Amino acid sequence: MTVVATILIFIVSYIGIMLEKVNRAVVAMTGSVLLLIIGVYPWSDAFSTYIDWNTIALLFSMMVLVSITKKTGIFSFIAIRFAQQVKGHPLHLLIGSAIFTAVGSALLDNVTTVLLFVPVILTLTKMLLLPSFPYLITIIFSANIGGTATLIGDPPNIMIGQAVEHFTFLSFIQHAAPVAIILLLLLLIVIAKLFKNKLQPKEKNKIEELMKMDASKDLIKSPMLYQSISILSLTIIGFLLHTFIHIDLTTVAVCGALLLLLVTDKELGAEKVFKEVEWVTLFFFIGLFMLVGGLERVGIIDEIARGIMWITEGDLPTTAILLLWTAGLFSGVVDNIPFVAAMIPVINELESYGIDNLDPLWWSLALGACLGGNGTLIGASANVVVAGLAAGENQSISFIRFMKYGVPIVIVSLIVSSIYIYVRYLYPYTLILPLVFS
Repeated sequence: MTVVATILIFIVSYIGIMLEKVNRAVVAMTGSVLLLIIGVYPWSDAFSTYIDWNTIALLFSMMVLVSITKKTGIFSFIAIRFAQQVKGHPLHLLIGSAIFTAVGSALLDNVTTVLLFVPVILTLTKMLLLPSFPYLITIIFSANIGGTATLIGDPPNIMIGQAVEHFTFLSFIQHAAPVAIILLLLLLIVIAKLFKNKLQPKEKNKIEELMKMDASKDLIKSPMLYQSISILSLTIIGFLLHTFIHIDLTTVAVCGALLLLLVTDKELGAEKVFKEVEWVTLFFFIGLFMLVGGLERVGIIDEIARGIMWITEGDLPTTAILLLWTAGLFSGVVDNIPFVAAMIPVINELESYGIDNLDPLWWSLALGACLGGNGTLIGASANVVVAGLAAGENQSISFIRFMKYGVPIVIVSLIVSSIYIYVRYLYPYTLILPLVFS
């Protein structure tokens, strides 16, 4: 009876998260509390075993770092100067937006990047009398592609990085960044051809108005500006070097956040910073970890692992490609975060079924979940954020119209990723395997 109740609670919570009629953090926390009520596990186990506090602390620290840095106006300054550098040319602005968003998503995270960049793009498109839709969907696509490249770029990568002990910040750059760069180049070619005719300069006086804008007007030239840039840069360097300095990623992020809070306390105040932390996202993750923990506790995760092994018969190449496409297609239907949370214990369980090298499976999950988020407006957190910001400016994005572009982008991304996964990880495996048994 407990097993059936746990499955029902998980499914209902999942549907509630997908529909977004009620705040998703409230839905996740409600489901997790129901698991406690029916006795699936006690509070002590939830806190010590199932909630991944490393992921929570890493997310919290990055939110603090970006929140303080944002108040200096540096992100708006960069965006406006960038628009001036391309002289307001619509197509160049579109291509530049994709590159800017992809790089920002890799270094900060995709949700933070779109929160900072979308309001500026909406202002620029309104000023230049340009359609906002091409820019908004390009930002979404490039945010999810760019977020694929690093450990902190997309929440699923953070979760996978925390779950696999030997995965470092450099690991994601070495393994995920190459395919992300290929896909970004393909995206630039496609969007340039799709929107070339629609994005022509309208009025010269509008471009002249942009060129006369003082990008530094909102830039707060105070000690906080230099402190924020320096500490954020040091934190990113710490991510790159953490294996050499023998300090884990979470500790690096927490140290960076605390240091910035300390040096800016008199000028800004920690209370103001904490008010801007995305607590809803953090509590959503906590509830999500508890929901997935319930499935693990009653044995559902083990059964899913058995099912995958039954379908693939334990063949690593088949399992990896199946996982990539399942993750990609499933993440287009619902938010990729709960899917990855459910799949992490499944992959860990596969080790007990004879698959000794799980790395190709982890990279398949990461690529599928991050890239599959481009399929629909609810496929990834960044998509939902962009849609919300656009709606607030009366520039709503149609769900169906987005899918017309999103689904083909996902299919192409998964085909490219399949080739990449096979050539880099699976083809060498198929060559070595016969030698082992010969």
